[in-house]
Amino acid sequence: MNILKVENVKKIYGKGEAKVIALDNVSFEIKKGEFIAIMGPSGSGKSTILHVLAGLEKPTDGKVYYYDKNIYDMDKKELTILRRQKIGIIYQFYNLIPTLNVEENITLPIQLDKKKVDKKRLEEITKFFNIDNRIKHLPNELSGGQQQKVAIARALMINPSIILADEPTGNLDSKSSIEIMQLLKEANKEYNQTIIMVTHNLELAKLADRIIQIEDGKII
Repeated sequence: MNILKVENVKKIYGKGEAKVIALDNVSFEIKKGEFIAIMGPSGSGKSTILHVLAGLEKPTDGKVYYYDKNIYDMDKKELTILRRQKIGIIYQFYNLIPTLNVEENITLPIQLDKKKVDKKRLEEITKFFNIDNRIKHLPNELSGGQQQKVAIARALMINPSIILADEPTGNLDSKSSIEIMQLLKEANKEYNQTIIMVTHNLELAKLADRIIQIEDGKII
Protein backbone atom coordinates (compact mmCIF):
# COMPACT_ATOMS: atom_id res chain seq x y z
CA MET A 1 0.00 0.00 0.00
CA ASN A 2 1.29 3.47 -0.93
CA ILE A 3 1.43 5.86 2.00
CA LEU A 4 2.62 8.72 -0.23
CA LYS A 5 2.25 9.42 -3.92
CA VAL A 6 3.85 12.42 -5.60
CA GLU A 7 2.24 13.18 -8.95
CA ASN A 8 3.76 15.60 -11.51
CA VAL A 9 4.89 18.09 -8.86
CA LYS A 10 6.42 21.37 -9.95
CA LYS A 11 7.74 24.10 -7.68
CA ILE A 12 8.74 27.42 -9.20
CA TYR A 13 10.17 30.42 -7.34
CA GLY A 14 10.24 33.92 -8.77
CA LYS A 15 9.35 35.21 -12.22
CA GLY A 16 11.07 36.31 -15.42
CA GLU A 17 14.85 36.29 -15.23
CA ALA A 18 14.68 35.50 -11.51
CA LYS A 19 12.59 32.37 -12.15
CA VAL A 20 13.95 29.20 -10.54
CA ILE A 21 12.47 25.75 -11.23
CA ALA A 22 13.16 23.91 -7.97
CA LEU A 23 11.08 20.83 -8.88
CA ASP A 24 10.34 19.88 -12.46
CA ASN A 25 7.48 17.41 -12.95
CA VAL A 26 8.53 15.05 -10.12
CA SER A 27 6.61 11.79 -9.59
CA PHE A 28 7.24 8.83 -7.28
CA GLU A 29 5.46 6.53 -4.83
CA ILE A 30 6.42 5.34 -1.34
CA LYS A 31 5.02 2.25 0.34
CA LYS A 32 4.19 2.08 4.04
CA GLY A 33 7.23 0.93 6.02
CA GLU A 34 9.80 1.87 3.36
CA PHE A 35 13.05 3.64 4.22
CA ILE A 36 13.81 6.02 1.33
CA ALA A 37 16.91 8.16 0.81
CA ILE A 38 16.66 11.21 -1.46
CA MET A 39 20.08 12.19 -2.81
CA GLY A 40 21.35 15.06 -4.87
CA PRO A 41 23.88 17.89 -4.95
CA SER A 42 23.27 21.22 -3.22
CA GLY A 43 20.46 23.11 -4.95
CA SER A 44 19.09 19.99 -6.66
CA GLY A 45 15.64 20.30 -5.07
CA LYS A 46 15.87 17.50 -2.52
CA SER A 47 15.02 19.68 0.49
CA THR A 48 12.19 21.32 -1.46
CA ILE A 49 10.67 17.85 -1.99
CA LEU A 50 10.78 17.24 1.76
CA HIS A 51 9.05 20.58 2.47
CA VAL A 52 6.36 19.78 -0.11
CA LEU A 53 5.81 16.32 1.44
CA ALA A 54 5.54 17.91 4.89
CA GLY A 55 2.83 20.31 3.74
CA LEU A 56 5.14 23.25 4.42
CA GLU A 57 5.44 24.47 0.81
CA LYS A 58 2.54 24.22 -1.63
CA PRO A 59 3.67 23.05 -5.07
CA THR A 60 3.13 25.34 -8.04
CA ASP A 61 1.50 22.39 -9.79
CA GLY A 62 0.90 18.69 -9.15
CA LYS A 63 -0.47 16.62 -6.28
CA VAL A 64 0.81 14.95 -3.11
CA TYR A 65 -1.35 12.11 -1.84
CA TYR A 66 -1.30 10.87 1.76
CA TYR A 67 -2.94 7.49 1.22
CA ASP A 68 -5.76 8.49 -1.17
CA LYS A 69 -6.14 12.18 -0.27
CA ASN A 70 -4.30 15.10 -1.86
CA ILE A 71 -2.94 17.01 1.13
CA TYR A 72 -3.17 20.30 -0.76
CA ASP A 73 -6.93 19.86 -1.08
CA MET A 74 -7.08 20.02 2.72
CA ASP A 75 -7.97 23.25 4.48
CA LYS A 76 -5.43 24.94 6.74
CA LYS A 77 -6.74 23.26 9.89
CA GLU A 78 -6.73 19.76 8.37
CA LEU A 79 -3.19 20.22 7.07
CA THR A 80 -1.97 21.48 10.45
CA ILE A 81 -3.49 18.43 12.20
CA LEU A 82 -1.91 16.11 9.62
CA ARG A 83 1.53 17.64 10.22
CA ARG A 84 1.16 17.58 13.99
CA GLN A 85 -0.22 14.05 14.34
CA LYS A 86 0.97 12.06 11.31
CA ILE A 87 4.32 13.56 10.25
CA GLY A 88 7.49 13.62 12.35
CA ILE A 89 10.23 15.95 11.13
CA ILE A 90 13.92 15.64 12.01
CA TYR A 91 16.23 18.53 11.19
CA GLN A 92 20.01 18.76 10.86
CA PHE A 93 20.28 21.24 13.74
CA TYR A 94 18.05 19.35 16.23
CA ASN A 95 15.68 22.31 16.97
CA LEU A 96 15.47 21.47 20.66
CA ILE A 97 14.11 24.06 23.11
CA PRO A 98 17.16 25.04 25.21
CA THR A 99 15.16 25.75 28.39
CA LEU A 100 13.38 22.37 28.34
CA ASN A 101 14.98 19.13 29.52
CA VAL A 102 15.11 15.95 27.43
CA GLU A 103 11.77 14.60 28.63
CA GLU A 104 10.04 17.94 28.07
CA ASN A 105 11.49 18.28 24.57
CA ILE A 106 10.42 14.77 23.59
CA THR A 107 6.87 15.19 24.88
CA LEU A 108 6.40 18.79 23.68
CA PRO A 109 4.30 17.93 20.56
CA ILE A 110 1.94 15.87 22.74
CA GLN A 111 1.65 18.66 25.30
CA LEU A 112 0.88 21.15 22.52
CA ASP A 113 -1.84 18.78 21.31
CA LYS A 114 -3.24 18.77 24.88
CA LYS A 115 -2.98 14.99 25.07
CA LYS A 116 -1.85 12.75 27.90
CA VAL A 117 1.76 11.59 27.68
CA ASP A 118 2.15 7.83 27.39
CA LYS A 119 4.84 7.26 30.03
CA LYS A 120 5.36 3.66 28.92
CA ARG A 121 6.12 4.73 25.35
CA LEU A 122 8.39 7.52 26.62
CA GLU A 123 10.36 4.97 28.64
CA GLU A 124 10.50 2.55 25.71
CA ILE A 125 11.76 5.18 23.25
CA THR A 126 14.33 6.75 25.59
CA LYS A 127 15.73 3.28 26.36
CA PHE A 128 15.79 2.46 22.64
CA PHE A 129 17.96 5.54 22.02
CA ASN A 130 19.97 5.01 25.22
CA ILE A 131 19.04 8.43 26.61
CA ASP A 132 16.87 7.22 29.49
CA ASN A 133 19.59 8.32 31.93
CA ARG A 134 19.55 11.84 30.45
CA ILE A 135 15.85 12.73 30.62
CA LYS A 136 16.34 15.55 33.16
CA HIS A 137 19.33 17.05 31.31
CA LEU A 138 19.10 20.26 29.27
CA PRO A 139 20.20 20.18 25.59
CA ASN A 140 23.46 22.05 26.33
CA GLU A 141 24.45 19.21 28.68
CA LEU A 142 24.31 16.68 25.83
CA SER A 143 26.64 15.79 22.97
CA GLY A 144 25.58 16.46 19.38
CA GLY A 145 24.76 12.80 18.87
CA GLN A 146 22.64 12.72 22.03
CA GLN A 147 20.78 15.87 20.99
CA GLN A 148 19.95 14.30 17.63
CA LYS A 149 18.70 11.17 19.43
CA VAL A 150 16.37 13.42 21.43
CA ALA A 151 15.15 15.06 18.21
CA ILE A 152 14.43 11.64 16.65
CA ALA A 153 12.77 10.42 19.86
CA ARG A 154 10.54 13.53 19.79
CA ALA A 155 9.53 12.73 16.20
CA LEU A 156 8.77 9.10 17.10
CA MET A 157 6.93 9.91 20.32
CA ILE A 158 3.78 10.99 18.47
CA ASN A 159 3.80 7.63 16.65
CA PRO A 160 3.68 9.33 13.24
CA SER A 161 2.87 7.60 9.97
CA ILE A 162 5.89 9.19 8.30
CA ILE A 163 9.27 10.47 9.44
CA LEU A 164 10.86 13.18 7.25
CA ALA A 165 14.58 13.63 7.98
CA ASP A 166 16.48 16.55 6.46
CA GLU A 167 20.22 15.76 6.57
CA PRO A 168 19.82 14.24 10.08
CA THR A 169 23.54 13.47 10.36
CA GLY A 170 24.84 16.61 8.64
CA ASN A 171 25.99 18.21 11.89
CA LEU A 172 27.61 15.09 13.38
CA ASP A 173 30.99 13.38 13.18
CA SER A 174 31.28 10.15 11.19
CA LYS A 175 30.97 7.85 14.22
CA SER A 176 27.81 9.58 15.50
CA SER A 177 26.41 9.69 11.95
CA ILE A 178 26.68 5.93 11.57
CA GLU A 179 25.10 5.38 14.99
CA ILE A 180 22.16 7.68 14.18
CA MET A 181 21.64 5.95 10.82
CA GLN A 182 21.65 2.53 12.45
CA LEU A 183 19.07 3.74 14.99
CA LEU A 184 16.87 5.11 12.19
CA LYS A 185 17.16 1.79 10.39
CA GLU A 186 16.22 -0.08 13.60
CA ALA A 187 13.27 2.28 14.20
CA ASN A 188 12.15 1.60 10.64
CA LYS A 189 12.11 -2.14 11.32
CA GLU A 190 10.98 -2.06 14.98
CA TYR A 191 8.04 0.33 14.49
CA ASN A 192 7.41 -0.27 10.73
CA GLN A 193 8.17 3.43 10.42
CA THR A 194 8.08 5.00 6.96
CA ILE A 195 11.21 7.16 6.72
CA ILE A 196 12.13 9.61 3.97
CA MET A 197 15.61 11.02 4.43
CA VAL A 198 17.44 13.70 2.48
CA THR A 199 21.20 13.22 2.40
CA HIS A 200 24.23 13.93 0.22
CA ASN A 201 26.20 11.01 1.73
CA LEU A 202 26.09 7.92 -0.49
CA GLU A 203 27.43 5.57 2.19
CA LEU A 204 24.62 6.56 4.55
CA ALA A 205 22.04 6.44 1.76
CA LYS A 206 22.99 2.83 1.05
CA LEU A 207 21.45 1.88 4.42
CA ALA A 208 18.02 2.83 3.02
CA ASP A 209 15.78 0.39 1.13
CA ARG A 210 15.78 2.59 -1.96
CA ILE A 211 17.53 5.72 -3.24
CA ILE A 212 15.81 8.46 -5.24
CA GLN A 213 18.40 10.55 -7.09
CA ILE A 214 17.49 14.12 -7.97
CA GLU A 215 19.35 16.70 -10.05
CA ASP A 216 18.21 20.12 -11.29
CA GLY A 217 14.75 19.44 -9.92
CA LYS A 218 14.29 16.18 -11.84
CA ILE A 219 14.50 12.55 -10.76
CA ILE A 220 17.32 10.91 -12.69
